[in-house]
This record gives sequence, C-alpha cells and structure tokens, in this order.
Amino acid sequence: PSRLGGPWLLGLLARLLLWGSPGSWASYLRRSSSCMPIPHRMALCYDIGYSEMRIPNLLEHETMTEVIQQSSSWLPLLARECHPDARIFLCSLFAPICLDRLIYPCRSLCESVKRSCAPVMACYGYPWPEILNCNKFPADHELCIAAVSMDENSSSRRMPRASCKDCELEEASTTREILESLCANDFAVKIRILRKNTTTTISDFDLDPSKVEVLKHGPLLRTEIPARLQQWLDIDATCAHNIMRGTHAGVFVVSGEVQSDKVVVNKAYAWQKRNRNLHQAVRRWKHHRCPEQAG
Repeated sequence: PSRLGGPWLLGLLARLLLWGSPGSWASYLRRSSSCMPIPHRMALCYDIGYSEMRIPNLLEHETMTEVIQQSSSWLPLLARECHPDARIFLCSLFAPICLDRLIYPCRSLCESVKRSCAPVMACYGYPWPEILNCNKFPADHELCIAAVSMDENSSSRRMPRASCKDCELEEASTTREILESLCANDFAVKIRILRKNTTTTISDFDLDPSKVEVLKHGPLLRTEIPARLQQWLDIDATCAHNIMRGTHAGVFVVSGEVQSDKVVVNKAYAWQKRNRNLHQAVRRWKHHRCPEQAG
C-alpha cells in the first residue's frame, strides 16, 4: 500500500478498510490501550478532525495529564507557523487516532516538518528531540500518515520558513524616534500588504506593487525593492502575520536591514490617520539629515 495523502483522515480510514483484518495485533492493542475523548484542555489536538485518541500514545505518555502537559510545550512552535502540517504530525504522536491499528506519521512528513521547524527551535536553544527522530517512522510505501500540504518543492507551493525574529507592529511614539529608526536601518518603504487567504495553517501575503513608496533604499536598487519585500512576505510568515493583526489589507511603513540574499524587517508602523507622528516623520524625511550625514 502507498502512503496516505489527500484529506488525511478520510484517506486513512479508506486505506484501513482496504488493508484487511488487523488480526491478533488489534486484540493486543485493545487490551493494552484505551480510547479516550480528546479534552478541550489539550489545545494542540482538540478539534483536529477526530474526537478520540489512544492512551498510552505513540510517545509512551500513559496519562491524559501527562499528555496535556507535554503537548502544551509545542504550542509556541505552532504559533511560529513553521510548517502547515506541523500540527497533524505532532497530533499523530500525541493523540493517535483511535483505530484498530497504530498509525505512525510517514518518515517524509517528519523530515519535512523537521526541515522547516528545527531551525526555529534552534533559535531558542532547543534541538530537535531524539524522540522525534525521523528514522524511527515508516517509509512512505508503508501504511502511515502523509503530508496534507503540497510538495514543498513544487513550483506552485512556497513553503514559508518562519523567522527567529519576534516582529511586532510598533506604536508610532514620537516623530523624532521614528526618524532615528529610519536613519538606523538600511531601507525604509511605505507599502500595502494584502492577505491572499484566511486558512488556519499559514497565511500567504502579497505586496501591492502599485503602492510602494521608497523612502530610503540604502544598498538596494529602487527597482529591486518590491521583489525583495515580496520575498520577505513569502519566507517570514510569522512577522507578516503579526503585523497584519488579522486584517485583510493594510498600509505600513517598514524599515530594516539587508542581509546578503534577503531583507529583514526590524520596524513596522501602521499607516493610519491617528498616527500623526508617523505622518509627520514621513513628511519630514525627504529633508531630514541623519547624524552621520550631518557630520
């Protein structure tokens, strides 16, 4: 049998029906474990698409208290939006679906999630745990849970790589502070960002090329700034998500630095009428001289 694809739960059930009788292994499984409702308190996997899980789980957690405690430590990683299938991968282990067979995640699913999420964990000093060693999981030609998202190497899929940087929307404090921030960064641009979808996995964002006003281009060519900023939106899903704050479109003044083949946004301000200091700073910027220029 091939690995499971498509809507993963329906695909899993269909494949099990074709697999045949589980035999003595199912009897052992029923004796050695039990089915329990996934509780509301298990935020990682509640409402994942099925309502019951097996205890002990595939990580050998024997009580629901232990499962809830251990699974909650992974919620910050999901918030980083490092991979669209990270939740399915983790829940297949923490809250295995209550069937007559134990169904592990495919090795390729583990490797794909690890490739995107391990670098983010490393930012905070956490290595990819040995308990999630991908070599322990079945190869794709065996019965296992495969990736739901499209192949990350597909030209039609841009797999976001979440940034280690905690990027948040800034409050436009004073005109002087904003001008100092623009001086300190390599580039500064007024842009309009559009949300392409509202899925619960990873949101995709587009730069409106007709609404790009370059305040400072630094080492970049003016003509390359839109493409560089679109690249930033593609690879830094977390930063863009934090800046947008659930809106579908918005205008922002962003500034940041150039790092070899990419740009990193350090500051972002919402362009709104109430942000008078921001409006004043942008008006003054054309004639403003930064300290190093004044000297």
